Amino acid sequence: MIKIAIIGLGARGAEVYGAYSLKHKDEIKVVAISDVSQEKLNKYAKIFKIPDNMCFKNGEELLKQEKLADAIVIASPDHLHYNHTMKALEVGYHILLEKPISPNQDECIEMVQKANRLNKIVAVCHVLRYAPLFQSIKDIIDSGEIGEIVHINQIENVGYWHQAHSFVRGNWRKKSESSPMILAKSCHDLDIISWFINKPCVKISSFGSLKYFRKENQPRGATNRCLNGCQVKDTCPYDAEKIYIENFKQYPTDQKEVWPFIVLDNHPSEITLKKALLEGPYGRCVYDCDNDVVDHQIVNMEFIEGVTASFTMCAFSGATYRQVKVMGTKGEIIANDLTQKVEVKVYNGEFDIQPKVIDINSLNEDLSGHSGGDDKLLFDFIKLVESQSTNGTYLTSLNHSLQSHLMAFASEQSRINDGEIIYLKEEVKNA
Repeated sequence: MIKIAIIGLGARGAEVYGAYSLKHKDEIKVVAISDVSQEKLNKYAKIFKIPDNMCFKNGEELLKQEKLADAIVIASPDHLHYNHTMKALEVGYHILLEKPISPNQDECIEMVQKANRLNKIVAVCHVLRYAPLFQSIKDIIDSGEIGEIVHINQIENVGYWHQAHSFVRGNWRKKSESSPMILAKSCHDLDIISWFINKPCVKISSFGSLKYFRKENQPRGATNRCLNGCQVKDTCPYDAEKIYIENFKQYPTDQKEVWPFIVLDNHPSEITLKKALLEGPYGRCVYDCDNDVVDHQIVNMEFIEGVTASFTMCAFSGATYRQVKVMGTKGEIIANDLTQKVEVKVYNGEFDIQPKVIDINSLNEDLSGHSGGDDKLLFDFIKLVESQSTNGTYLTSLNHSLQSHLMAFASEQSRINDGEIIYLKEEVKNA
C-alpha cells in the first residue's frame, strides 16, 4: 500500500483520486491534504480521516514539510502546477499531475527535464489512454490490421451545458487564469492522436474563436443573472436554474454530492444551489460573463512520413462525447465514447464492407470516470510507485505527454495568427 498527499480538493483531486482510496483501502491511503478552502479541508479531513496537523491551507504550506507520503497528487489550478511540481520533486515525491502540465511551454519543458534528472515518476492524468475504448483502438492499430495510418479525424463534442459550466461561467473561462481551451480541454485529444500515430508532429495550423458566448448575443429581456428576473429564461437552454437546480432534483437522494453540483457547493441542496446561483459565478448570464476562451476550434496536423490528422472541438452539441475515425492503408476504425462501440472495416474488394463491431460495454463492468480511464490510471500509478519504475516509459509519463502539450501551444499560436503554419521545434519532435 502506498501513502499519498493531495494538493487541491476539487472535483478531480478529492472526488476522483481521493475517492479511489476509499474504494481500494488495501492499495492506497490519503495521509495529508491541502486546499485554500477551509470548508473543503474540513469536509475531506472527515472523509479521509486526516488529523488536523496533516491538513494544510495551501500547497505551499504542505510542501514546506518534510516528505509526508510516497507520492503526491497535484490537482491545483493550472497556473500553480509548475511551482508545486518543481517543489514536490525537490522534496522527493513521485507525482500524479492533473493535466495540463502547465499553461507555459517553457515550464513544461523544465518540468520534464527536472523529473528526468531526479529520477522521479511524474504521471500526467491523460486518462483517455487508460480508457478501454481508446486502448482497443490502439491495440487494433498496433496489430497492423488496418495497415499504416494515413489520416485520423477526431471530434470533441464538448456539450452546450458543459461549455457554459466550465468555460463560460467556470474556472477555465479565461485564458489568463487557466489555459487556452485547446490545452485545458483538448490536450486529451491531441494526446490520443499523438499516441495513435506514434510519430513526431512536424507542423500545425489552427482556426477558431469565441463566436457565441458574447455580450452582443444577449437576448433582449435577459438579466445579468438567471435568477434576477430574466424574461427569456423559459426558452434559454443555458438557464442556470434549469442546468443546476432542476437537474439536481432528478438525482437520487444518496447521489447528489456529485459533479457539477459540488462545484457550486460542498454539500449541495436546492437551498445552497440557489444561494450559489444568486451570489457566485455559476448564476451569471452566459452572454454577460468575463470569458475569453474559444467555443470552437479546428486543428490540422502533419506528422513525419506524411501522416495527417484533423481535430475539431466545438461547444455546440447535445451530448458530451468524442468521435474518432482512423484511416489506414488496409482498413479503417470508427468509434465514439458515447455508444462505446468500435467498428473495424478491413478492405476486401467489396463495395459495402460489413464491419467487425467491438462492444466495449459488454467487455467492461464499470465505464464511469472518463470511460473507465480514471480508476485504471490510479491502479497503474500505484503499481509504478510500488515498483519505483522511473524510466519514463510508462503510459502517461511527462516524456510522453510533452508532445501533445507543445502541439497545443503551437495550435494556439497558429489560431491567434490567423492560421499561420507553425513548425514544431526539435524538442517537440524528440519528446
